[in-house]
Amino acid sequence: PRIVPAHRLDLERVFLRSGWKFSPQEGSRRSYVKVRIIPPILIPTYNEAPVSIIRNNPKTAGIARDECFRLIEKDNMG
Repeated sequence: PRIVPAHRLDLERVFLRSGWKFSPQEGSRRSYVKVRIIPPILIPTYNEAPVSIIRNNPKTAGIARDECFRLIEKDNMG
């Protein structure tokens, strides 16, 4: 599917469901960490996460694009 901006909470749930843990917030970015994976995932606190964040953060986290979309759709379906 085509990547479009998504609500940041949808994106945060993808990482939480994939075993990432919330780390202290740094300014206007929420940080998520996972044991033995560097660097942390940073998600801006504004409502809509831009396409660049949606495209790059799952790659950094080792989450397949299809899995990321599946988790976002699952959230939007209820």
